[in-house]
Amino acid sequence: MKKKILILMIVVSLVSTILMGCGQTNSLDSGSDKLKVALLLPGKADDVSFNQAMYEGMKRVEEAYKDKIEVTYVEEVYEVSDIEPALRDFASEGYDLVFGHGFQFMEPIIKVAEAFPDVHFALGTGYKTLPNTCVYDIKLEEGGYLMGTLAGMMTNTNKIGVVGGADAVEIYRGHEAYKFAAKKVNPDVEIQELYTGDWRDAAKAKEGAISMYDGGTDIIWHSGDGIGLGVVDAGKEKGKTVLGNVADQNILAPDAVLSGVVYNFSTVIEQIIDDVQNDNFTNREEKFYWLTVANEGIKVGDFYEQEDDVPQDVKDQLEKVKKDLAEGKVQMPHFDK
Repeated sequence: MKKKILILMIVVSLVSTILMGCGQTNSLDSGSDKLKVALLLPGKADDVSFNQAMYEGMKRVEEAYKDKIEVTYVEEVYEVSDIEPALRDFASEGYDLVFGHGFQFMEPIIKVAEAFPDVHFALGTGYKTLPNTCVYDIKLEEGGYLMGTLAGMMTNTNKIGVVGGADAVEIYRGHEAYKFAAKKVNPDVEIQELYTGDWRDAAKAKEGAISMYDGGTDIIWHSGDGIGLGVVDAGKEKGKTVLGNVADQNILAPDAVLSGVVYNFSTVIEQIIDDVQNDNFTNREEKFYWLTVANEGIKVGDFYEQEDDVPQDVKDQLEKVKKDLAEGKVQMPHFDK
């Protein structure tokens, strides 16, 4: 991992040198007052899922804050054994803020943050914090509630499903809210659920989704990452409906992906960077930053060419639910384990 990061840093340095030679501004000048930010992704930046949503969110912030920050990106830091050395490398290189985008970063971040108290760390989902760390997470129960409303109203067989990776707390909240909302709008609906136990096991997710479809389920929502691609493949293969998650996945299967939950990570990235730059990070009592419907961190994807297949009363109900969620008017149980 050290070798991989070193190569990346060398490439960045060479690009900076070339730009200087062309008379352009060198935004990575070692004398710069810009905040040095690193984003470590557990997967590929073009996965049309969890990694891509974060990468695109960071790129938007990088453009908006181009006079304030400089960002380095590293992909496929997935194994826990690779994470700690990568975090230590960036902390040792003088980076001010390091993002570890995934639950598996939690223990390594806590360990490295103790050794580098002047470096700020941001963990993508999790629950442990230190003064120089924070967690950014998703109110997935809000996204699940929206998708449950849509599935419960759109099913023709009264059988819907939901597929997840690991049974983590935020995923559990999303699944339970999905089931709760679907039952609320359609008391007769039957719901099948599968956790693959692994975020990357697309084959197991596809197999499970196909089994659901073969059993009469006509709509499945998934809760993200590689397993979601397996569910999309199953919907495409069986000619059934999929509700995506994290990124707009209609591009993967326009005839199968009706809509989905779309995350906008920019809102929490901006808040975290602003707090670091304004010295409000380490003394902030609330160490969690949330994507919500209210701050537009959670959105419903477009219906695209399937727009005419969605009745107006379904669209109206979705709009009402979004408004009620944003205003805190939706009543649902406490789903945390």
